[in-house]
Amino acid sequence: MALTAITSAAITGRHSILSTSLSSNLTTTVTLLFIRTHRPLNPRKLITTMASSTTPSPEQKITAPYGSWSSPITSDAVSGASKGIGGTAVDSRGRLFWLESRPTESGRLVIVKGGNDDNEEAVDVTPKEFSVRTVAQEYGGGAFSISGDTVVFSNYKDQRLYKQSTDSKGSAPVPLTPDYGGPLVSYADGVYDTLLNRFITVMEDRRESSLNAITSIASVELSDNTIQEPKVLVGGNDFYSFPRLDPEGKRLAWIEWSHPNMPWDKSELWVGYISDTGDLYKRVCVAGGDYAIVESPTEPKWSDEGELFFITDRKSGFWNLHRWVESDNTVAPIYSLEAEFARPLWVFGMNSYEIIKEQNNLIACTYRQKGRSYLGILDKNKSTLSVLQTPFTDLMNITSGAQCLYVEGASGVHPMSIAKVSLDDRASNVVGFQIVWSSSPTISEYKSYFSSPEFIEFPTEAPGEVAYAYYYPPTNPIYLASQDEKPPLLLKSHGGPTAEARGILNLSVQFWTSRGWAFVDVNYGGSTGYGRAFRERLLKRWGIVDVNDCCSCAQFLVDSGRADAERLCITGGSAGGYTTLAALAFKKTFKAGASLYGVADLKLLKEETHKFESRYMDNLVGGEKEFFDRSPINFVDQFSCPIILFQGLEDKVVPPDQARKIYQALKAKGLPVALVEYEGEQHGFRKAENIKFTLEQQMVFFARLVGHFKIADEIVPIKIDNFD
Repeated sequence: MALTAITSAAITGRHSILSTSLSSNLTTTVTLLFIRTHRPLNPRKLITTMASSTTPSPEQKITAPYGSWSSPITSDAVSGASKGIGGTAVDSRGRLFWLESRPTESGRLVIVKGGNDDNEEAVDVTPKEFSVRTVAQEYGGGAFSISGDTVVFSNYKDQRLYKQSTDSKGSAPVPLTPDYGGPLVSYADGVYDTLLNRFITVMEDRRESSLNAITSIASVELSDNTIQEPKVLVGGNDFYSFPRLDPEGKRLAWIEWSHPNMPWDKSELWVGYISDTGDLYKRVCVAGGDYAIVESPTEPKWSDEGELFFITDRKSGFWNLHRWVESDNTVAPIYSLEAEFARPLWVFGMNSYEIIKEQNNLIACTYRQKGRSYLGILDKNKSTLSVLQTPFTDLMNITSGAQCLYVEGASGVHPMSIAKVSLDDRASNVVGFQIVWSSSPTISEYKSYFSSPEFIEFPTEAPGEVAYAYYYPPTNPIYLASQDEKPPLLLKSHGGPTAEARGILNLSVQFWTSRGWAFVDVNYGGSTGYGRAFRERLLKRWGIVDVNDCCSCAQFLVDSGRADAERLCITGGSAGGYTTLAALAFKKTFKAGASLYGVADLKLLKEETHKFESRYMDNLVGGEKEFFDRSPINFVDQFSCPIILFQGLEDKVVPPDQARKIYQALKAKGLPVALVEYEGEQHGFRKAENIKFTLEQQMVFFARLVGHFKIADEIVPIKIDNFD
């Protein structure tokens, strides 16, 4: 139930009868109440000049209640700044390409070619009638691959593979895979086999069953002449990822795993030997096959010399880099550190390290330790690690260029971006750092309003155990609150639940803090980034550990004087929506909540969700009794505070019935509740108008019911049942 910001949605735009929007293209279906706006002393003029002026002294600031402050970081600014990055690639000439999601184009994903220098503009490669997205494993990823001047990509509408020239302006994509009469077969994470002129890819076939797709590794012919059925090379297991071909085209490495495991629980790394006809005639299990060793290998990669590298968490419980010794089929660590050099495989196509071509003994890598990311250079021969200094504190994928690295990263003052990191001749020092793409290119105009994340460690209910979070204090250069007032707090529980909150500049957080809210993003037990032991705190205890840790974090902030105990609110999407509902059902810490496509009924979710996560909850929850006891829908009598729900009607991960069931139950009980449904949205909202509407309605809902203040924004609230 992880969220990805780089997937797209179908193009329709009507809200349900339970909601409406100010957008002209959305149908208004209920009469709305109007909240009179709170207008402090002419703040507009102050706001428009703040970016270029000095911050007022405390004596010059306007005293106003927390939550009522005016801010230029509007919901339009947030939704317009929600561009995502879906991967990068470099062609044989060193040109950078990236996949960009665009909420203002209904979430369409476009391959963009960067300019050769600062004077050359980036250009779209993908024609307007195409969107580059795969729905393999529902979350997608790995939707395109470049070789020479050719790109192969998955098209969202029909899920077919296409190839296209990256050089010829207006080049039309050519289909490579058959038309099955609908988006029934998906492809992801592919690589080129230039020796046999084919494309080797993960294939997910849903023709027989949408809930139990057949996954395999297959080859697709790249010939222009005829479209042929893909040829299955590896099959028989439940899941596959990372097919990677050696430089000579003679060995294929891949990752596979089977139910009930998720890839971060236990997986296997295999190598197959390729015959002259392109079939695999011999297979060797490199890692994960020894049941005495608990590990989850990931991200295999071949060097130019044909040496196989990969990341695994054997013995130490941390994902570290290893190599395969082919002669005796053993595994050797390259460097050991209590840090995570990889992330959980929610999406295809992750790339956490690169072998530097100019110096094959060096590996550029990213790793995460104590809530911070680092960019490093590993010397595989000397087993040494040196840190490269960059402004980023949060890193995702890296791609190797000519004497440079292209790094996807962010920090507390940088939104998610792509940076060109130039290295010296020995690849030991950074000699240049340049942002070449930003998810929010105009974000600096709001700089004086930014709240910086504070990494906090707080005690949990388990004796001797701690969890982590990023706390953002209320920040606005124009306003301050009275000294005897504590701010309302919005606590966010991340999705997954096997995922991680990250302390980066995000306007959806600054939207709250610049209006006088405190905001905290929690990494409860079970989150990633802190090793296997921390991750496995949630096994058999989902709905307990995460809920307790979120409540402990809120109480920690109250006790330290950073939040008002009577104005604690909680929000979360997907698995975070489940934690939200569970916290409101089983605890009394929070006074209101917002669930975005959250889980209310664990048993129903298990029966209806897609194959990738269909056994996920077996390890997270337990048996039938636990499924019942931890489902908020079964304990409606224990809810006691207002809740607003948001749901996409095309969601296949958490189907709409989940939100509808909890809505009807809470409405029948008499609690203030509202439900907003979006046509054309799936798991996670990708369309700008829906991102905007969701943010606005959460804020006005909390303000009306628990805030005790009037908001400064002109927002028309939706009808709240049992309240309006």
